[in-house]
Amino acid sequence: MLKLRHKILAATLLFTSPIFTIAQTTPSAPKATASAPKTLIDINSTNPEELKTLPGIGDAYAKRILDGRPYTSKDQLVSRGIIPQKTYDGIKNQIIAKHAPSK
Repeated sequence: MLKLRHKILAATLLFTSPIFTIAQTTPSAPKATASAPKTLIDINSTNPEELKTLPGIGDAYAKRILDGRPYTSKDQLVSRGIIPQKTYDGIKNQIIAKHAPSK
C-alpha cells in the first residue's frame, strides 16, 4: 500500500511540476495602459493638480513651477533651480514646454 502511494505521488509530481514551471516563467501580457502613449504635460499651461500627478512633485514644487513660467525648454526647471536634478530626471519624459505662439 505504501509503495502505491509513493508511485501516485511521484506520478502526480511528474505531471504537475512542468505545468507550474511553465506558468511561473511565462511572461504576462502587457497591460493596455502600458502600451498606450501618455500625453505630455505642458509645464507652461498646466494646472497645479496635474503637476502634482508627476512623481516627486508636491504643493511646493508645483507652485515653484507655476511661478517660474514661462519656460522655453523643460530643462530650465533645473537650470533655474526650480526643482532638483533627481526630481527632473523622474519627470522629464512626462513633460514638455510648449512655446506660446509669436504675435
